[in-house]
Amino acid sequence: MKIIIDTDPGQDDAVAILLALASPELEVLGITSVAGNVPLPLTSRNSLMICELAGRADVPVFAGADRPMVRDLVTAEYVHGKTGIDGADLPEPQLELQNQHAVDWLIDVIGSSEPGEIILCTLGPLTNVGMAFSREPSIAGKLGGLILMGGGFFEGGNTTPAAEFNIYVDPQAADIVFRSGVPLTMFPLDVTHKALSTEPRIVAFEERGTPACDAIAGMLRFFERYDVEKYGIEGGPLHDPTVIAYLLQPELFGGKARNVRIEAESELTMGMTVVDWWKTSGLEPNCMVMRDVDADGFFALLVERIGTL
Repeated sequence: MKIIIDTDPGQDDAVAILLALASPELEVLGITSVAGNVPLPLTSRNSLMICELAGRADVPVFAGADRPMVRDLVTAEYVHGKTGIDGADLPEPQLELQNQHAVDWLIDVIGSSEPGEIILCTLGPLTNVGMAFSREPSIAGKLGGLILMGGGFFEGGNTTPAAEFNIYVDPQAADIVFRSGVPLTMFPLDVTHKALSTEPRIVAFEERGTPACDAIAGMLRFFERYDVEKYGIEGGPLHDPTVIAYLLQPELFGGKARNVRIEAESELTMGMTVVDWWKTSGLEPNCMVMRDVDADGFFALLVERIGTL
């Protein structure tokens, strides 16, 4: 299964990338970085560091958009720390970024692919993808699907009362993607708030004793502290790896095909994913909206796969 990962690492992005690189079913054609959790120089650096941690110098990394399409950049150092992957003591990367801009590469690689050949996995703001679809709308029809972590409905938002971070950072790009006709699968907060990094689950990584698992344990101990305090729960939600886990074990998740629209005008609800869960709009579904997860099975998959690196 050929995939591209668009990402803004982020501790949870790091876990998702490691899961993909540890899974022989997936051929990671490349990683495209975008500004989000931290500014672009750091998300690009972190992507390189994660590839090195996995021993995968063969995976090219392309730097993309350094700000949203329309709005000013909003970052989340208050969650992820100043580097984006605080909690892991990783060396500076020796790998280098590719010379080509991520948006240009996305247009080239998807445009030259066979229909349905590539699945795009997005773990951060959708700026790179929105820009690529705007410049070359035909590539949306070439993709076998786009699987994203973003949004929320029953859980509301985690950045504003209405909006989840990834969508809020660039709602205009998200609106382009959700109107593009590409087959969408969305992992919102409704799923990820059921996949908590509890102490026993972090210990399971530590017990593997590998560099990758040790790094994950350190990152999760740092990352979870914000959400544990914010929500009063027993562990931090682990968002982005749900996207990759779905490709490997879709039976871990449950959802429904529903219409989803993005609020890109109102400041009150900017970035809201308006999910027509009860089919009141009469609009045709454009997205598989996930709501349920087998959390134990999800974390078992993470430990088993990443433990092989």
